[in-house]
Amino acid sequence: MNWSELPDLAAVCLLTGAFASVARRNQTHVSKVWLIGWVMIALHFGAFLFLGPPGVRTTIATIVGLVSLTWAGLLFMWASVPYRKESSSLRILISLVVANAVYISVLITIPSVGWALGISASLFGLGPLVIALISLRRFHHPLRWLVVSLYGALSLFLFTFQNRPVNGQDLAGNAVLFTVYLGCCVHFWYAYRRGTAGAFVTITGFLAWAFVFVVAPLMENFFPSIHIEAEVWNLPKYLVAVGMILILLEDQLEHNRHLALHDHLTGLPNRRLYQDRLNSALERARRSAAQTALLVVDLDGFKRVNDTLGHHVGDLVLVRVAELFSGRVRRSDTVARTGGDEFSIILEEPTSRAEAAHVGLTLVHLLETPLEIGQHRVRIGASVGIAVFLEDARDLEALCIAADLRMYDKKHGIGQQQAGRSYSSGLRVAMREPTLQPDLQTVDQAR
Repeated sequence: MNWSELPDLAAVCLLTGAFASVARRNQTHVSKVWLIGWVMIALHFGAFLFLGPPGVRTTIATIVGLVSLTWAGLLFMWASVPYRKESSSLRILISLVVANAVYISVLITIPSVGWALGISASLFGLGPLVIALISLRRFHHPLRWLVVSLYGALSLFLFTFQNRPVNGQDLAGNAVLFTVYLGCCVHFWYAYRRGTAGAFVTITGFLAWAFVFVVAPLMENFFPSIHIEAEVWNLPKYLVAVGMILILLEDQLEHNRHLALHDHLTGLPNRRLYQDRLNSALERARRSAAQTALLVVDLDGFKRVNDTLGHHVGDLVLVRVAELFSGRVRRSDTVARTGGDEFSIILEEPTSRAEAAHVGLTLVHLLETPLEIGQHRVRIGASVGIAVFLEDARDLEALCIAADLRMYDKKHGIGQQQAGRSYSSGLRVAMREPTLQPDLQTVDQAR
């Protein structure tokens, strides 16, 4: 038994446990794949415990240890691929998993059989290239061609150096591992291009991890008198583990921050963020002597939807309305959910009362067509109140009150129009309410 690997195995197991604890609170596809990768790293150290004198046990332990190390890197790389839902991405991953397992097995067991090494080395370049070409018409991405080029270069390197009599086997094995972890570094850089500690530590760790397989052989060949403990070469692994944990924590903090400022159902800004954005918009309008319009939209007939079709359908209606409203304003404007069935829209410069009225009328027209919610066809309406800064109010509170009052005036007018009307048998599935088209000019004249 090679007991020198036991401290590293224990350290990796502890880090894997810590990673699993953090990942459990942030369960995503990425965190699950990362966790599998760290289990592979633990298997790598566990297999190396069985290294010893040449024999079957040592051969199997070497193959298992190296294959699990390459598979961990491939999983880390694939988890950060932005197009991993593309079917051909999974096929490339499988081709590289097979290529690494086959090549390492051949390299360890029959390194002197040139034709076997040649065939297994060609798998690195041919597999990704063929899959990329087959799916070229349907999909292509710069990262994919980087992977194809990287593993094509690896194939050429192996063909050139793997048969060298002195150190060909070592060069080939280190080249395979270098390629795997350099690919991880590039993919993480592409996926996490942000100025955070987690991203920096992880990318740096992968880069150092890759160059371990270059620097260590060079030190051994050119500076044999300098002895460096094996634990030093394992430091990049721990650096990557810490970096990944930091990334998960950063993502969780960002998610919590998003939840604090956004409606959990529709994803729109909530009242807190809405008031902050409205205050900022009014400050900008004061400085530039421009106008800012506030639209308060309350859904008509929404309570009837909840009462007849249930709150689940009502939630789906709110999500659909949020999508419709968000798709009809500029990216510089804000659509927020400020109440149960109330939405508020901030229209910033350039805008005017006429433009605000046009937007309001557009939003009302969007709801004239019944909404297809699963098997239900739901028809609702909307009452819109409009207030313009500085014409109607000179501060945030007064502007909100003015828009609310106009919305309630319009809603009250619609209620008067609907009073005394009878609706057919329970409104069944389609909500047979009359089409609601508020006259926004009347709203504006109510000031």
